[in-house]
Amino acid sequence: MDKTKLAAPASVPRHVAIIMDGNNRWAKKRLLPGVAGHKAGVDAVRAVIEVCAEAKVEVLTLFAFSSENWQRPAEEVGALMELFFTALRRETKRLNENGISLRIIGDRSRFHPELQAAIREAEQRTAENSRFVLQIAANYGGQWDIAQAAQRLAREVQAGHLRPEDITPELLQTCLATGDLPLPDLCIRTGGEHRISNFLLWQLAYAELYFSDLFWPDFKHDAMRTALADFASRQRRFGKTSEQVEAGARA
Repeated sequence: MDKTKLAAPASVPRHVAIIMDGNNRWAKKRLLPGVAGHKAGVDAVRAVIEVCAEAKVEVLTLFAFSSENWQRPAEEVGALMELFFTALRRETKRLNENGISLRIIGDRSRFHPELQAAIREAEQRTAENSRFVLQIAANYGGQWDIAQAAQRLAREVQAGHLRPEDITPELLQTCLATGDLPLPDLCIRTGGEHRISNFLLWQLAYAELYFSDLFWPDFKHDAMRTALADFASRQRRFGKTSEQVEAGARA
């Protein structure tokens, strides 16, 4: 099987989530400052969006900045915030022209008011687009996401609108930042690390995991197509046996 070819539509994940790792190491290898790697990573973002859109993926979620990333050197954090702001301004028009809806998930309260305004504007400009959803996780953490969902439900109980016994996994899931979207089918991490680093902890319960040794700026069209082809080759059982899955497919 030629893994550079796109998978058949029936085998394409509805939702792909990506941990974009390796920007700093990519830059260090080239004796460049770390922010150069993040800037180079923007081209990889465009490439992956193009492949996912042509493959008919419905949702792409990119882990851009974790709640733990504030611990990085102040100079790097500042450069990342500036890059985020610039990319929002520059890319929103392109996304809108291609029918892509942009959403930002995470705790926005720590961002500069000007950046918060730019996020709201970008989301509003693309809100009516329905071809594809691009979701950027910024100042996001999976533990934060579950905690804020629990807080929402606790307020409903406190107000008398909900009983504790009414809280089910399905209800809590609707309160997550991604609650109105399909769960991720495929999670990709670049940069050679094999962990999910507090990303979409609840949502990735049954996602297929795919790890690439490529640094994020090098993860372009062919690499993304290879990941989709690998996904198409897997059997997803969700707790069932292979025989049950195969019998269901024949029914």
